[in-house]
Amino acid sequence: MSASEHAHEPEHVHILPIGTYVAVYIALLVLLAATVGAAYINVEPLNFALTMIIAAAKAVLILLFFMHVRYSDRLVWVFSSAAFLWLAILIALSLNDYFTRDLLHIPGK
Repeated sequence: MSASEHAHEPEHVHILPIGTYVAVYIALLVLLAATVGAAYINVEPLNFALTMIIAAAKAVLILLFFMHVRYSDRLVWVFSSAAFLWLAILIALSLNDYFTRDLLHIPGK
């Protein structure tokens, strides 16, 4: 093969074994059961935090294994981390609005 034929091939192709996908799938099902279970348990000040931690764990598993970020270049890690940071900023700003609505004392709201 000539050098021009190698230019179009990816530098590395990482193929995960089926067992890894099955393990991640089972972990996602366990986290799903934990989410459903958390809906029935009333730990009033921590309900939201608990469900967000479970959701973040599921998102990280999907990002790392199903989207193959774990075996990608560092630039992919940077952009994936930036996306999660942006999501955290949006959630924080939305919660800031939600939690401060009672401070205005507007009737009917």
